[in-house]
Amino acid sequence: MSYHGRSAEHVPTEPGEARASMVEHQLRGHGISDERVLAAMGRVPRELFLPAELRRFAYADGAFPIGFGQTISQPFIVAMICQLLELSGDERVLDVGTGSGYQAAVLAELAGDVVTIERVPELAARARGALADAGLERVDVHVGDGSLGLPERAPFDAIAVAAAAPSVPAALYGQLAEGGRLVLPRGSRWGQDLVRVERGPDGAVQRTSIPCRFVPLVGSEGFSGD
Repeated sequence: MSYHGRSAEHVPTEPGEARASMVEHQLRGHGISDERVLAAMGRVPRELFLPAELRRFAYADGAFPIGFGQTISQPFIVAMICQLLELSGDERVLDVGTGSGYQAAVLAELAGDVVTIERVPELAARARGALADAGLERVDVHVGDGSLGLPERAPFDAIAVAAAAPSVPAALYGQLAEGGRLVLPRGSRWGQDLVRVERGPDGAVQRTSIPCRFVPLVGSEGFSGD
């Protein structure tokens, strides 16, 4: 998804070099300071999660279409979501809105157990393949209504939502463990703020981060329709 309207730019063409450049210039250079997140972003081959015709742009600073009206998120946004989740390495994480599978892949480098859910079966199947190609078969991909989460796998220490919702879905908040963190874009269909919600002993503690723009979270506790 886009961040402050930034667009794709020229990057080195060799994947390893381009990935290192992305980490230093797009991420560290724009405020991503969590070294674990930076290292994870430097390990995941983003090109595997793009359609073949777009792989040459894998490390450009932009979001790109992946079919079915969906996009692969901009690297900065993925890094910011992961940084806001404050993962230490042993958490159980739910990734809502699998899409290409890229965010799930980065989360798998940061947490102990990652489950991801996608409403479009074709995208879920494609993401499974890309995750396998990246050596991340351990990520568990489900098909279903992401706004309802996966109660049978709850509680989760962290939940990352890669689609916009008008408010925090009660079902997702209810699946957080005590002290768990949820990060999602909250707002209208046309613009949102990235929000972190922590489940504290006295209720939800919310903190607003950066403005962003995501595709809508379609489902029972998201937006209706396509």
